[in-house]
Amino acid sequence: MGFLPHYTHIVNPKLKHIYLSIDDKGNLIIKSPKVSQKKIEQLLLKKASWINKSREKVQQKKGKTVDFTQKSELYFLGESHPFYLNEHTKKRTELHFDGDVFRLNYHHYDEKLFLKKIDLFYKKEAQTYITPLLNKWSDKMNLPVNTLSFRKTKRQWGSCSAKNDISINTMVMKLPLKVIEYIVVHELAHVKHKHHQKAFWSLVEEYLPDYKTSVKELKNYTT
Repeated sequence: MGFLPHYTHIVNPKLKHIYLSIDDKGNLIIKSPKVSQKKIEQLLLKKASWINKSREKVQQKKGKTVDFTQKSELYFLGESHPFYLNEHTKKRTELHFDGDVFRLNYHHYDEKLFLKKIDLFYKKEAQTYITPLLNKWSDKMNLPVNTLSFRKTKRQWGSCSAKNDISINTMVMKLPLKVIEYIVVHELAHVKHKHHQKAFWSLVEEYLPDYKTSVKELKNYTT
């Protein structure tokens, strides 16, 4: 059955059902209890349309991880910028951004190091942009925060703990500033409401009346 899509199958005996998902690179992931190959194949045929549409959505998303083997781009504050690798004689790996183009100068080709340099760029920019932004909105909404931290995560753009510690995904720097502001207000609203019920969204809307535009725009990006 060569027409079946390629996939990664993770068997977990604790699961009761079969779950299909598409990762940020467009790969199909199957998680299931122990089931027959025939059952998997039947499900793939049944879900073929969903798989194709889901893959298309992922491929169209902005801000995907750089593929160093081909022409690439990096997003910063909602704008796409060309990304170039440049081999040089200095024994240092450095990422430079002049406002228009990203250039990563390297002596030794190391994709893991390249990704670390990109992540570090986003983290530094997040600290620069978001710290004053959160302070501004914290004062405006009269919602004090315990701590603010930054880290790269695969799923969430931000989080607020029970102790009102706010963590922001450094990858938010790919997003337009207006959307970043929405994420900040969203997490601050969790200081008061630890849920996503009506009271929570009413608070977000009180400060950002057009927040739904940002929610919609957020769906165009991948973490």
